[in-house]
Amino acid sequence: MQKHNLIVMWTANFFVAASATMVLPFLAVYIETFGAYSDAYVQRWAGFIFGITFLVAFIAAPLWGRFGDRFGRKKILLITGYGIAVSIFLMSFVNSVWELFFLRAFMGLVTGFIPTSMALISAQTNKEEAGKVLGTLQMGTVSGSLFGPLLGGILADSVGFTYTFVLTAIGITLATTAVAFGIHEIRSKSGPQEKASAATVYKTIFTNRMLLFVMLLSFAVQAANFSIQPQLALFVDQLVSVENAAFLAGAAFSMTGLGNLIATRFWGIQGDRYGHEWIVLICMALCALFLIPQAFSGSLTVLLLLRFLFGLALGGVIPCVTAYIRRAVPLDMQGEVLGYNQSFRFLGNVAGPAAGGVAAGLFGLASVFILSGAVLAAGAALYALVIMKEKKGARNHAVNEG
Repeated sequence: MQKHNLIVMWTANFFVAASATMVLPFLAVYIETFGAYSDAYVQRWAGFIFGITFLVAFIAAPLWGRFGDRFGRKKILLITGYGIAVSIFLMSFVNSVWELFFLRAFMGLVTGFIPTSMALISAQTNKEEAGKVLGTLQMGTVSGSLFGPLLGGILADSVGFTYTFVLTAIGITLATTAVAFGIHEIRSKSGPQEKASAATVYKTIFTNRMLLFVMLLSFAVQAANFSIQPQLALFVDQLVSVENAAFLAGAAFSMTGLGNLIATRFWGIQGDRYGHEWIVLICMALCALFLIPQAFSGSLTVLLLLRFLFGLALGGVIPCVTAYIRRAVPLDMQGEVLGYNQSFRFLGNVAGPAAGGVAAGLFGLASVFILSGAVLAAGAALYALVIMKEKKGARNHAVNEG
């Protein structure tokens, strides 16, 4: 049953994650079809329309987690899955930037599918193999994010914008329907479960130093990963003198996703074996190690190699953070805490490009890699201190108990 649930959720997460990024290749071009706008206007609105989804999702994700903990996670999966499908379907009929903006905002409102799926699978997984299972599930999300822009670009070129949105909505509808009939959630039959109060959830997060820190690391890693994205084409253009710099920039960004995809299950297994907190620390340090040298890439080949190695290290952070939450947080509030963790990631999606743009404007494109890597290195160092204090406290407690 667990394996069957994992396969269904992996497929559903692939389509949902792909839907969030598939508009990237043609978003600006799609806006241009609404009227005769200046380049600055199109670029500004492309940023607003892409970012609003993650900004709204930052607020909504913990609420979906809370509802899932109380009323059942499968119900939330169906509401959010069909909600995403409806929002994407309606995008095919918009005629103005405001209509597209509001639909992307609505899409963010119902973007609770992925953290809820993680909570559902986590609750039905033994703690001893949580890293491996959640790492496998994370592969579906990463694969969708990696191939979403590629699929969106191919569909837009082949069938046009309207049918791209329609076909994507159909794909998500089918995936959500598979969840409706293919996922079995084990729950108490006594009605809505007793739910920890919001104050209890906040206390759990803010009084558990390790838990709060790993959630902050989720934000830092996501922000660092996305900080260079808007400027990557310009950086690649400095390395090569070709007309297809945008394509090569996409390849550079995809190399990170490819490394992430390859490594995420491996890191999850290592977390189960040696402790998820240690694997998060190792991956954070490696992320910094492979990110900073990208600023000094003398060729596209070197940049692609470093982006791939960065992706390999990045692949261990999210599944091991999720598995740590699975072990550290009571079952009745896991969905909400995972929702807050997802919120930190969504906030990183918004803050990273904004901070990267400011840094690039003030200090140059190479500074984005250096500053982001320095933040990750500092985060790893502080996290090492937190781990050592936690381990020391646990040893002292064991001695006192003995």
